Amino acid sequence: MRLWGPGRGLGVVVISAVALLLVAALGLALALILTQIRGQTLEDQSLTTAAPDLQSAEHKASQMSPTVPLVRGQMVSSTVSPHSATTPPSETRCGGVLNDSVGSFSSPNHPGSYPPNSLCVWVIRVPAPYLVQIRVSSLAVEGPSPCLFDWLGVQEQTEQSTVVTRFCGNIAPPTVNSNSSTVWVTFRSDASITGNGFAAQYRAVLPRHKSCTREEFMCDGGRCLLPVSMCDGHPNCNDQQDEANCSRKHKECGGQTFGPYGSLASPNHPKPYPHQQLCTWHISVDKGHVITLSFRNFSLETQDVCEFDYVEVHDSSNAEAGRLLGRFCGTTIPPDLTSSGSHMTVVFVADEGVADSGFSATYQAVFVTDILGGCGVSKGTCEPDQFACGSGECFQQQWQCDGWNDCPDGADETGCSNSTYPPFTSSCEIIEVEMCQGLSYNLTSFPNIWLSIVDQREAATLLQQYRVLMELVCFRPLQRLVCGMFLPQCSPHGGVLQPCRSVCSSAEQQCSQALDLFSFSWPFNCHLLPDSQDPLECSEP
Repeated sequence: MRLWGPGRGLGVVVISAVALLLVAALGLALALILTQIRGQTLEDQSLTTAAPDLQSAEHKASQMSPTVPLVRGQMVSSTVSPHSATTPPSETRCGGVLNDSVGSFSSPNHPGSYPPNSLCVWVIRVPAPYLVQIRVSSLAVEGPSPCLFDWLGVQEQTEQSTVVTRFCGNIAPPTVNSNSSTVWVTFRSDASITGNGFAAQYRAVLPRHKSCTREEFMCDGGRCLLPVSMCDGHPNCNDQQDEANCSRKHKECGGQTFGPYGSLASPNHPKPYPHQQLCTWHISVDKGHVITLSFRNFSLETQDVCEFDYVEVHDSSNAEAGRLLGRFCGTTIPPDLTSSGSHMTVVFVADEGVADSGFSATYQAVFVTDILGGCGVSKGTCEPDQFACGSGECFQQQWQCDGWNDCPDGADETGCSNSTYPPFTSSCEIIEVEMCQGLSYNLTSFPNIWLSIVDQREAATLLQQYRVLMELVCFRPLQRLVCGMFLPQCSPHGGVLQPCRSVCSSAEQQCSQALDLFSFSWPFNCHLLPDSQDPLECSEP
């Protein structure tokens, strides 16, 4: 089942991405609950202690001589101290105080699996004016960002602020150059899945001797970035140096294309494309024509939300203006795409990791004719196994008379007397969920094809567990995004509308400060939503 409206080609991707949105909501709820916990564990002390209290807390940790019993389970020897102490057999010692100028530490049992319910805290202290530099040589910790389950955290306190960074997953993070002579490192695991943990080394460095590894990039006076973060179109450095001189980094590809037909392909196709590519094709045809783009071969790195290697197609003369027709990755050939005017932009991005055979595509100019006083495309512009909507967009023939509107004008469901599917007649209904009152619309429609929610009662039950979000300062923009997904706006033309990209971007911008307080990063890719202000294309709750 597919939704009516823009972004149809991203239907499967949106469903996967919504799962990340739910994780984000749960993370915010947990964050709010965590703020109510006071003084119950050493973790609370290490993550909430103000700068003047750091030395006091460190003194207490050192008096634990010199390890901290923090983990329940079997006995695990500490990587910090050879000293022994008498403890109940039900407790595990890990963490401690590290005062040497060079040292190492690791998760319990490393390189074996760490135990569940672990809480380890290391205090690394070097003499001023030296600063602490940490390199994590291996990492295998459960969970993707924002690291809600198991995580390795690094906290430093300076005169200006407290900085907390969390790591998880299976990719070792870049070098951490702190701005403090005292750093707290926390390792936390939950009661379920475990991994091989981590191994890390630290050393004391002078401020002028901050460094990164050979493959990393340093900016902002000591911040290290992995190669995948370079020239990815998203500045990570305050001075944006990671996005500078990118034309030298990428192999020449893309360009300006003008004419009634043509072709484009990834570099080296059908051989594997090089790493770190950024190719942009600007396609233009004569006025009075639109552009139909057809992919012939397609094989990129597979990933749910297409963040690493992907192709984007924009309905405009550049990638910044106009709506996004689709972002694609994996091995499924994208559908044919038709522009609304005489310009189209195709962008190909590849990161430092996996490379595949890439893609090839052709385009053709299609003459626009007036049909019944409106704009349409002459028949015969689609493939033999496709049909054309009044707007000129091409869809697979099996999508005709399937009970769901794919064409904006509903042409695919017209004259379907022999159809085995009843026409889609889902009616609009008033929104009754308390959490989603006060939106710019008050009508929704079910079933919800994105989240597979049957009716509004089921949506209300799911949203009930997220009522705690109503206490957040940034609840209003977050409400517009969450409710736009759970209770999408009912369109008078049939079907429902996705939230516009601006709704997601606003929530990300206004909630980022609250997320940063708990070391969470925004986990939803706003680029999956249509970039438009047309009320017929998307919704602005």
